[in-house]
Order: sequence, then C-alpha cells, then structure tokens
Amino acid sequence: MTKIYVVSYVIPLLLVVQQINRITCSLQPYTSYKHSIELESNVVNLWWTIDEIKQEITFELHIKTIGWIALGISPAGGMKGADIGLGWIDQSGQVHFQDRYAYNFSRPIIDNTTKDWFAIQGREQNGWTAIQFKRFLDTCDRMDVPIKSGTNILIFAYGLEDPDTSQSDGLIYYHENRRGSRVIPLQSYGNPSPEEKFADLDYIDFQFKDYIVPATDTTYHCQVYKAPSNFSQRRHAIAYKTIIDSNNRDLVHHIVLYECNTIAMFDDNNLPIGVCDEIFQNITACSANIACSWAVGGDDIVEFPEIAGYPLGGDFEIKYYMFQVHYNNPKQISNRHDSTGFRFYLGKERRQYDLGYLTLGTDSSPNGIAIPPGVDRFIIDSYCPAETTKGGKSTKDEMCRQIFAYYPRMNDLYVCVTINSQESWKKIINSSESLLSIETLEKWLKELKWTPESVVQWQNFFNDASRLVVYGRTDNYKFINQDKLPEYKDLKPLECKRTISNLAIRQNFSFILFTFTSFFTTIISRYL
Repeated sequence: MTKIYVVSYVIPLLLVVQQINRITCSLQPYTSYKHSIELESNVVNLWWTIDEIKQEITFELHIKTIGWIALGISPAGGMKGADIGLGWIDQSGQVHFQDRYAYNFSRPIIDNTTKDWFAIQGREQNGWTAIQFKRFLDTCDRMDVPIKSGTNILIFAYGLEDPDTSQSDGLIYYHENRRGSRVIPLQSYGNPSPEEKFADLDYIDFQFKDYIVPATDTTYHCQVYKAPSNFSQRRHAIAYKTIIDSNNRDLVHHIVLYECNTIAMFDDNNLPIGVCDEIFQNITACSANIACSWAVGGDDIVEFPEIAGYPLGGDFEIKYYMFQVHYNNPKQISNRHDSTGFRFYLGKERRQYDLGYLTLGTDSSPNGIAIPPGVDRFIIDSYCPAETTKGGKSTKDEMCRQIFAYYPRMNDLYVCVTINSQESWKKIINSSESLLSIETLEKWLKELKWTPESVVQWQNFFNDASRLVVYGRTDNYKFINQDKLPEYKDLKPLECKRTISNLAIRQNFSFILFTFTSFFTTIISRYL
C-alpha cells in the first residue's frame, strides 16, 4: 500500500486555491495583523487577527467608497442566513456599525437579539472607507454564524452613499454588482507567498489568447495544449498562478486543467479548440484527470510543499493537457475578450516527490445526484474504500466533489467517486432493462410528483442504496460494489458555553468603551 501525504489545502469543486498576499494601495491599517488579503483588486482589502484566549477576531476592512461597507459570514456562500457587520462614516467623522442578518436574498435586517459586531474605530480618507471591528468567534446567537476551524465563506458588499438615517434602521440601497465572496479558513489561513518570490523562475503558461466569450448564459470553452518539450527531464512546478483579467472576474466561474490520457494522440498542428460540447468527441481522453483548478471564491496563487512538486515536460508521461474555462454571462453581454490561464513556476531543482491530484465525491449525473426540487437540505454521502489507494466525467454541470493534492503521486489514480448502483435504481423505478440508461432515469426523475412525504422516502433511498465505487483514471477505471455505505458518525458540535450574563457584560462593556473612545476622539479632534 502506498502511504499518501495529503497537502494541507482541500479543493471543493467548487474548488479552492490560494491568493496573492499583495495589498494594493489603500489607507494604512490601524495596527499590524497576522493575516491580510485583497478581496477585490484595487477595491477591497481585509486584515484580521484572532485572539485565542478571548476567542475574538478583529477585522479591518478597507473599501474604495465613501458609502457604507459590509462584511459577512455566510453558511453556504450566499445571502441566505448570512451574519453581517455593516458600517459607514458620517459627515462628522463618526463611525456607525450595525449587526445585521439576511433571511433571504434581500436587504439584511438589524439583528435585535444581541449586538455581536462592534466597531473599534474608523475613518474616511482619499475616497476610501476603513473600519476596524471585532466579534466573538462563536456568539451563541442563533442569528449569527460561528467562525469555526476549517473553511469560512466571507461575503462583502458596499454602497456608493451612506444609509438613510432618517429611516429607523438606517435604510441601505441595493449594492447591485458591488459585492463578492471568498472562501477563506480564517483560523488557519496560510498567508500565500507574493508573486515576486517566483520572479526569477522559468514558467509555463496554459492560457487562452483573446477569446471572444459568446453572448450566452453559460459557455464551457476548451483547448488542448502539448506539454513542453524543450527539456529532456521532467521539471517540478513549485507553484502556480491563476491568470484572470480584473475586468473579467464577473465572467470566469471556474477553471480546470486536465491531464490527457497517456495514450491520447493529436495532430500537433491542429489541436482541438472550441466550445467543449461541440468538440467533445475529440477531447474525451482529456475529460477527467485533473491537474489543477480554480473557482469563484478561490485565491490566485498556490505554492506546493517544499518536499513535492507538480511534474511537467521531459520524461513525464503526460504529453497533452486540456484547459477548460466555465464562463458565466447571465446578462449575455457580447464582445467580451478574455485571456484566462494558469502559469506554472518551475523550480530550479527536482524535489523528492511528484505531486498528484485525487478527486473524491460523487458523479454529476442522475446516477450520483438526484435532489428533489425546493428542499432546504438533502444529504448525499460518498465513500472511497481503502483499497483504492493500494496500488469523471467532463464538467457539464456543477459537481459535488473535493480535490486533494497529495504526494507521492500515483499515476493510475485520479478519481474515486460513488454512484447508486444499477440494481438500486432498477428496483426503485421498477425497471426490467438489463442496463438502465441515463436517459431513462432522467425521464423518470422529471416525471416524479414531489410531496414532503416523498422527499423523506427519497432521502431514505439514498441513505440505504447500494453503491458502485468508480476509481482509477479515464483509460483504466476500476469498480468496487458497496452493498451499503459504512455508518458515519459526525462529531458532536461543541456547545457554546458562554453564559448570557457574561456575554451581556462583555458586550455592554465593549459598547461603553467604544462609545467613550469615539466621544473622546471627537472632542480631541475638534481642539487640535
């Protein structure tokens, strides 16, 4: 059995990667912080530090506006259920800050249960608004989202003017496209290396050249590239950068670089390029083995551990790659030009291990994911047996997968996914077909009439269905029948032990201290 070392970042598909730790010009922060990140180039910067003893997190948010600014913690990446701190600086220089909660994709309301976001100080200068604020990691408030270890989803937005304070809650107007989100492990964020660290290294680009994005809602564009052949021995990439034009951040939803099968053959003078579905027959050998990836909410630079590197060129067995970009163009704007790409920085020396990627999860077809419409919660488990490490399909729909970078690389293992078995599907739809087709299953699913009772029955079906484990690589898939998934017992959530009285005392003290500090600062500024 090969012993695998998993690199410390996990890439959910929707994916993860890491970003440049370079903060573009804005106001200087009030203090030094442990972490910082540019959430939107030249527009939104964030700093933060966690006090483990007090279990508090202090943020400092800078946004290029003279209106209101907001930062939120989202349970799932959208507005629904988001816990939001929103603030602004009035004409007298006074900072205002509100604890808000979003029930849906609508204007967040004032959280009147308890006040859990507290401004420390703020200012407006040179067209920027900067506010320093804090909150507990876990507030024990049902209208707040706890900041736990692991992945946190941050959302941010800003307006062009201050809220209307003539309204009781300080009316804020819709931010339109002045918003964004990022996937950041706030408690364990490893500040990525600046791009300048790799400035003296050779690099290899896989990049579109001035592609005109169609005026359609969704486009998957694919292009096959030949591996570099200008060196005889493989080299190790020690980092890679995602290249996206800042003007096209709204267009690019996710990016995947696939390794083509080792037996794939192409005409080097006429490599496949075009809308992925239209050239699918020409790129089937390049549709599942992932080399690297990026998605909305991810960061822009990934540096690999010092002991491992991603192999490229020379005697490495992969000779062709396919670069795929998913463009999301809901307004169907025409004549948008894009040159998105990946840049691999090549180390000066080979490292001990080749690095590989392993995709875990389930398939994007009805075989793997069939979720009833309108449900708030539906659980689909997947399982990868230990046997798979002893020794997908193309991205047409969003998938429920995770991608692990690991070393040492196993050249025969790229994917391990589970789907419901043919027998379980045939039993529930009462089919006598020897081999149930996807088309038959999809037609049957679309004709179902859903009720609350049938949704419960459907969840039970997914819980108990026998599964088929598919693992390996596209030209050599292997299969394991799994009668039932092993029972998984999740860890019990830690009970929030902060008492109401202690919480209230700390909150009231923070509020009094903030009020006194703001008053004192205002008085001093008038007489200096």
